[in-house]
Amino acid sequence: MTATLTQTPPSPAPRTPLPDGIRVTQLRVMRSEWHKFWSLRSSYFTLAATLIAMIGFGGVFAAVTANRWPHMRPGEQAHFDPTTVSLRGFYLAQLVVGVLGVLIVTGEYSTGMIRSSLGAAPRRLPVLLAKAVVFAVITLVVTMVTAFVAFFLGQYLLSLQHIETTIGADGVARAVAGTALYLTVVGLMGVGIGFIVRSTAGAIASLFGILLVLPVLGEALPTDWATNIDPYLPSNAGQQLMVVHPDAAAPLGPWAGFGVFCGYAAVALILGAVLLRRRDA
Repeated sequence: MTATLTQTPPSPAPRTPLPDGIRVTQLRVMRSEWHKFWSLRSSYFTLAATLIAMIGFGGVFAAVTANRWPHMRPGEQAHFDPTTVSLRGFYLAQLVVGVLGVLIVTGEYSTGMIRSSLGAAPRRLPVLLAKAVVFAVITLVVTMVTAFVAFFLGQYLLSLQHIETTIGADGVARAVAGTALYLTVVGLMGVGIGFIVRSTAGAIASLFGILLVLPVLGEALPTDWATNIDPYLPSNAGQQLMVVHPDAAAPLGPWAGFGVFCGYAAVALILGAVLLRRRDA
């Protein structure tokens, strides 16, 4: 006597019925994601933390630098970059923005709301695209404003020692705008990793490992390896856009490095899209 075993495929997410005459379109899914984003308190908290990190810490660094300027060694003064000082808050802001990118995805998985989202848009990919677009637009606007505010505040504080620069100086506008672009792509990478991992803790740990741990490990490599690998690591490549006076001998220029960084984020989003289509919600 033999028994035949059959494997039951994963059940699809239940489809939420829509009123007659209403079709699921990309624009409607994006509108839904827009309302969901602003309905969460975590969105306001993380955006406020981004403002504090960029403007607050940038101002603190600029004020401390201006106070220390008369006592700095000539070597320090020779390598001083006023733009970098006023934008120094991006180190903390990238962590905040990355966490927000993860949370807009994994938050729905933790509450089970993802089933409703995917039930209303059973093709699934419109949900990922809508989350990425809504997040990118909001983040780019917020970080662009804060980057310029941080820059002008920092330059005002540095002007007390007459060591400021102007937005029209060579490479400065690119560095300031590039800070917002870099932070936006960090968040999009968080969105992609969120769809891949589907766990808040795991996705945040993965993102921080990519942004912070990989460069440290790269510095531990033999010199010959580090020279060929370090410039192409995600955060190292992306931050080239914020360098006011890039090294002509560097393997990647500002926009080439940013392009490599965008490639990493695109890979995360594409892999997240593939897994979103294949896995059960």
